[in-house]
Amino acid sequence: MRVGTFVLAAQFPGQGQGETLHRAVRSAEVAEEAGLDSVWLAEHHFVPYGICPSAVTLAALLLGRTRRIRVGTAVSVLPSAHPVALGEQAALLHLTSGGRFVLGVGRGGPWVDLEVFGSGLGAYEHGFPESLDLLLRWLREPRVGADGERYAFREVEVVPRPCELIGGSGTGPEVVVACTSPKSVELAAERGLPMLLGMHCGDEDKAAMVALWRRHALAAGRPPEEVAGAGHVSAGVVQIADGTAEARETLVKAMPGWLKQGLDAHVTVDGRHRAMRDPVAYTEMLCSLHAVGTPRLAADRLAATAERTGITRFALLAEGSGDLAATEENVRRLGAEVLPRLV
Repeated sequence: MRVGTFVLAAQFPGQGQGETLHRAVRSAEVAEEAGLDSVWLAEHHFVPYGICPSAVTLAALLLGRTRRIRVGTAVSVLPSAHPVALGEQAALLHLTSGGRFVLGVGRGGPWVDLEVFGSGLGAYEHGFPESLDLLLRWLREPRVGADGERYAFREVEVVPRPCELIGGSGTGPEVVVACTSPKSVELAAERGLPMLLGMHCGDEDKAAMVALWRRHALAAGRPPEEVAGAGHVSAGVVQIADGTAEARETLVKAMPGWLKQGLDAHVTVDGRHRAMRDPVAYTEMLCSLHAVGTPRLAADRLAATAERTGITRFALLAEGSGDLAATEENVRRLGAEVLPRLV
């Protein structure tokens, strides 16, 4: 079982942005101290739901401040970035960190980001496969050119080459794809890329997506041993307390205010209607799905998810209290009181 934290850099009501980012950095540092496997960093633009606009930049900082823990993006929004630029950054972090960087990518949403960065709605609606394939080529080949609908350029040298990690496997950084639909599952499976599955999904939905990924991967000719060891990642929430009611109360008091403020701030690029979740009901649902409660209950829920889905890698949101000291304590208890029960 490989358990890590999921850092959204969530700005709770009444908090400043500097305060929020300080909590995000400290929670990641404490994750290494607590013996966790990884830290996964979210990326958002123009909203207090998460105020980290560049997951790779924050990853670079954290890789420099840590020595053991793996640091991944969850995710870098590919329609808002040039795949070659992102590939160069990923290669740099992979090589300079000794292979501790993981590149998670996703399609994002139909947000105003597409207007601001000039990529347009088409990059979101149908451009993701082209961008992903160009990114993968950049991470795997010595020279790359493009002749696609969105990207076209002469062949150029890949510098630095991610395969030249000293003492490494020569395969470059791991790439993970955020999947929220059957189409994205198929896309990841055909390329043999593990999935990152969201915290809004329960075990039944995640198990179905893993099974769908397996079918598509085998149909695409991926080796059975690769399919069996795919290494999918399950996002969730963690809140540890001496009593389950106490843990749930901490989140129900704090998270709805952040969710309402953060989700309400999203603006679509084309004015389409957005169906909003009820913040209190959503928080209560997360508490019922994930590792929220005593250390024993948290360990049991993680073990149950692994058994039902086959997923043994976790990215757990630990900042749901919105408080720095409480977040640090939560991460430390995850390492000290939950991890030993999962061995």
